[in-house]
Amino acid sequence: MKLRTKIVALAVAPLLVALVLVALAVRHQERDLAQRERALIEQTYMAQRRSELRSYVELALSTVRPLYDAGQDDEATRTEALRRLAALDYGDDGYFFVYDLQGRSLMHSRQPDLVGQNLWALRDPEGRFTIQDLLAQARDGGGYVEYQWRKPSSAQTAPKLGYVTTLPRWNWMVGTGLYLDDIEATMQALDRQVSSNVTTTMLWIAGIAALCLGVVSAAGLLLNLSEHRVAEAKLRLLARQVVQSQEEERGHLARELHDGTSQTLVSAKLLIESAVDALERARQNAPPALGKALQRLNDSLAEVRRISHRLRPALLDTLGLPAALERLGGEFAEEGAIAASVTVEGPARDLPEEVKTALFRVTQEALTNVRKHARARQVRIALDFGAEGVRLEVSDDGIGFDVEAMQLDPRRGIGLRNMRERVASIGGSFDMRSGGGGTSIVADVPAHSLEPA
Repeated sequence: MKLRTKIVALAVAPLLVALVLVALAVRHQERDLAQRERALIEQTYMAQRRSELRSYVELALSTVRPLYDAGQDDEATRTEALRRLAALDYGDDGYFFVYDLQGRSLMHSRQPDLVGQNLWALRDPEGRFTIQDLLAQARDGGGYVEYQWRKPSSAQTAPKLGYVTTLPRWNWMVGTGLYLDDIEATMQALDRQVSSNVTTTMLWIAGIAALCLGVVSAAGLLLNLSEHRVAEAKLRLLARQVVQSQEEERGHLARELHDGTSQTLVSAKLLIESAVDALERARQNAPPALGKALQRLNDSLAEVRRISHRLRPALLDTLGLPAALERLGGEFAEEGAIAASVTVEGPARDLPEEVKTALFRVTQEALTNVRKHARARQVRIALDFGAEGVRLEVSDDGIGFDVEAMQLDPRRGIGLRNMRERVASIGGSFDMRSGGGGTSIVADVPAHSLEPA
């Protein structure tokens, strides 16, 4: 290590160590403060909720206390008391409930379907016996119970704090509760704020460290600027050469794999065909195994070509997108009874690899859909090179389909979603229209997405 480098390292290392230690200390202190603040807020919130619940229950009891203190225990008096309690509510999710001390629901204004049911064995999602815990607390003179219950406003199960008490002569438990999911949301917001504050502090420390490091590094660069520039230039040149060599080697290996495998299969196929012809000329029956082997070689050759073409269409690299689409349209017309035409408008330009690949795949998928579903007589492929970008349109004169219903059904329209996602991945827009006159898909790629990366 050169002397100048050692001097810079000795200046930078202590600074970085000090800044790291400061950052760790600040992070620890902020985390500790945040935990204490969270605990304090939660305690304050819960104390407020407990006081609020007790007040609600006392207010509710005051409405039925005249009936209860009158000493009347007939059914009409109890029915009137239940009616009064059912009429009381507060907020979107505040209500009162009444159970007898055996766990049977007598009144529940938000869930009338529970009235008359014995819920003694009811468990919440955490396995706690909800009604049993409430009744036990009520028999002990009243108090608070935390449990899980369905929230009326959202129909979702949420944590709840309840307060219950008893009317012993009537064998009743009366109570209400407040849902606690809002406190969880408040705590999560507090955690996010704390995390944001910690991140901001770390960024400030990192910025200071970067600034100090930049100053020290600038001083070091002034000592060996010329040497650094030469080394950087050599490094960049070496990196470009390595990348270029890697790309060339990948292309070479890909071609060798494709051509070598195909040639080997073709050679084996010709040898078997020659053997079969020789046996036929000698008026001998060829073994059935040769026929099977020839068929399997043909299948393997077709499979290799199909996989190679699906992985990377060679036409795109050798001829470009317009010629590749013309060839694709010709192959489509040769395979079935549907006529296909390809038109290219505007001066063709070189497209990025990902753009031409995406448009080619969209065309393939569209033609597959036409063949399977459209019952069309003709399909048209139009590629338009304009000043604002490139537009691809594939249209047919088939029976069409319900676009909205297709998009809403998760079991159908997978190919259409794939086309939409392909176009979106290259920064383009995808539009589709379909009806009794046929189907048309349009993919637009703006000019700024056609610039080389």
